[in-house]
Amino acid sequence: MSYPDQVPARRPAVVGLAAAVLLLMAVGALAYAIVGLVALGGTVDRLRATARGTAAGPEEVDGVVTLLRSVVVASAVLTVLVGALLVGLALGLLARRNGARVGAWVVCGLGLLAGCCGLAALVGQRAAPLRLGGGEPATAELLGLLGDAYPSWWVPVNAALSVGQALGYVVVAALLALPAANAWFRRPRPAPVPVGFPPAGPPYPTR
Repeated sequence: MSYPDQVPARRPAVVGLAAAVLLLMAVGALAYAIVGLVALGGTVDRLRATARGTAAGPEEVDGVVTLLRSVVVASAVLTVLVGALLVGLALGLLARRNGARVGAWVVCGLGLLAGCCGLAALVGQRAAPLRLGGGEPATAELLGLLGDAYPSWWVPVNAALSVGQALGYVVVAALLALPAANAWFRRPRPAPVPVGFPPAGPPYPTR
């Protein structure tokens, strides 16, 4: 005898779409990390070339270059880790794990906040470059030139990725909150006990 609650529900399209968006964002994160590492060499070369016309000495230039490389490498590693997390969440959604849906909501909230902060920092860097105190004028001058050392496409691409990231997280969170997703992730209720049938065996031992 079968019951409706025992029949596995077919995966809703909204869940598959949410997983696809997460996978697409993971691919974008990996591509962003690779592009950032590839562009690092040219950025360093342009910064060193520009620094020749300033009062900065070799030590100040090397310090800013080291800082730049550290930030880019750390950002690439963090981006790859986030991409791996997105892949894990997508696979969890496809496997009908409710914990993956809760985790996706948490990541979407944090990712949306990080995307907005990244976009604000990018705009702020272009509008008002980082300045240091008066005791380090050479380093402050180099940091002011750092924005121009990046490739011309760097700022538009980063801005587009930040906006796309924020929109992607909003879409995933909205898809997983739809009624179809709620019904699919809801744990199945225990199978009802048939009523009106005699017990499977005698209630007492027989001879």
